[in-house]
Amino acid sequence: MTVIVVGGMIGLGKTSVATLLGQELNSDVFFESVDDNPILPLFYTSSPEEIEKKRYPFLLQLHFLNSRFKSIKQALVHNRNVLDRSIYEDWYFAKVNRELGRISQLEFDVYEGLADNMMSELAELPKKAPDLMVYLKASFDTVMYRIGLRGRSFEQDRSLVEYYRVLWSGYDNWVMNHYDASEILIVDMDHVDVVNREQDAADVVEDVRLKLKELGIA
Repeated sequence: MTVIVVGGMIGLGKTSVATLLGQELNSDVFFESVDDNPILPLFYTSSPEEIEKKRYPFLLQLHFLNSRFKSIKQALVHNRNVLDRSIYEDWYFAKVNRELGRISQLEFDVYEGLADNMMSELAELPKKAPDLMVYLKASFDTVMYRIGLRGRSFEQDRSLVEYYRVLWSGYDNWVMNHYDASEILIVDMDHVDVVNREQDAADVVEDVRLKLKELGIA
């Protein structure tokens, strides 16, 4: 049984990499809830006043926590699986929104309580954590370019740039110093394009295969 999570900043190609790995490793893929997420567009497009009143950041984190808990429970009992982001990164997003004042301390405490309960339930499963995180890393310029390239209208507002910058600035630190659920394989997305360059796609798959072999789970 092998479980891989694909993580990294918004826009860097997690879905594309997860799809690629699913195809090449003959694995099921659990995708992030985006197109069917009723809260995400509201989170990005609402005014500060609307966010304060409607509490969209808190609701969004609860939505993601619930959907990813369902995905990782399924992944940890099936044979080979790839997750497009995972429950582990959700905490980082919640923390950033708390620091920005978009989530209150009380809301964050409620979120952490739910997350802790969910993680306790995962500990009861035969397999308790992923085997590997494929971490997509890039410069902030690359992040912004790729967010623009994929063209989701609700992500394009210039007022969101500072939010993206705050997320990006702490991501590496969280992955390298706080994430401990699995081994990590870093992919430099400043120089990798798995959609438009076949060799890049083949190289990423080969790097993942080699890492799994190194871990004794190929």
